[in-house]
Amino acid sequence: MSSTGKLERLLNLTAALLETSRALTAVEIAKRVPGYPTEKAAFHRAFERDKEDLREMGIPLVMSEIVKGELPEPAYRIPKDQYYLRDPGLAPDEVAALHLAASAVRLDGIQGAGALWKLGGVPVSAGPGEAHLVAIPTDERVVRLFSAVAERRPVTFTYRDEQRTVDPYRLDFQRGRWYVSGYDHARGEERNFRLDRVDGGITAGPPRSFERPATGVPGAQLAPWQLGEGDPILGQVLIDADQAAIAVGSLGDDAVVERRDDGSVVVELAVTNPDGFRSFVLGFLDHAEVIGPDELRADFVAWLEAIAG
Repeated sequence: MSSTGKLERLLNLTAALLETSRALTAVEIAKRVPGYPTEKAAFHRAFERDKEDLREMGIPLVMSEIVKGELPEPAYRIPKDQYYLRDPGLAPDEVAALHLAASAVRLDGIQGAGALWKLGGVPVSAGPGEAHLVAIPTDERVVRLFSAVAERRPVTFTYRDEQRTVDPYRLDFQRGRWYVSGYDHARGEERNFRLDRVDGGITAGPPRSFERPATGVPGAQLAPWQLGEGDPILGQVLIDADQAAIAVGSLGDDAVVERRDDGSVVVELAVTNPDGFRSFVLGFLDHAEVIGPDELRADFVAWLEAIAG
């Protein structure tokens, strides 16, 4: 597996163990987290390496035992209260500098870097014969947006031939692209924008011009099915009873639109990226079914038929 693929698998594993409502066994992790080998022995070797990598990064991986059948099985989770950092009280310019310093991410050979990893990256200088495993591109617009987020400055830019004014809540780098999320004045709601789709420069307004939302984490990172353009399609997925708790733990109770008598649930996702949506559904194997809308279900069926063909 490439270093980028391993990094993505580690991020998926971290997200799954953070958002689960209960500890997950190795069998459940193999089904839930994409990127692992399908052969049992190969999975266990990869999972053991990943556990060591997470602990070396300072991520609090907690093991417990749950009883399934006659014998207890080890299960794993990452407690949120031990993982997330408290607000260190940094000044806006310190936050911007820290994020820029963390823009080069390296996976192998990390020592004592747990805190910075939690903040989004590990600043490492490559020595002789070493290379960064992930190079994150930056330009003047990224620097301007970092400052705007930290100083609460509204920004104005041209996006799809239309001028937008946005109160930026957060800047994220996901799957090779920068995204800015915030309140779009033209649409009157929160939106996400791909930075490489912005035409020309970005103009920032005066500092402290807006207040971030008081609830939740402003500009929470996008899920894979949200990493797209255009208006979202509300996709509905039926999750079997034995996987329902994992789905709800990952998505949150707000995503549940129906709870059925047999224990299964119907969850609703705002989809702008069909590829990411398919990956989510396939993560549950035959325990999930796309039930609507018709266009999204038809797209999923056609994709499966093309693979089978």
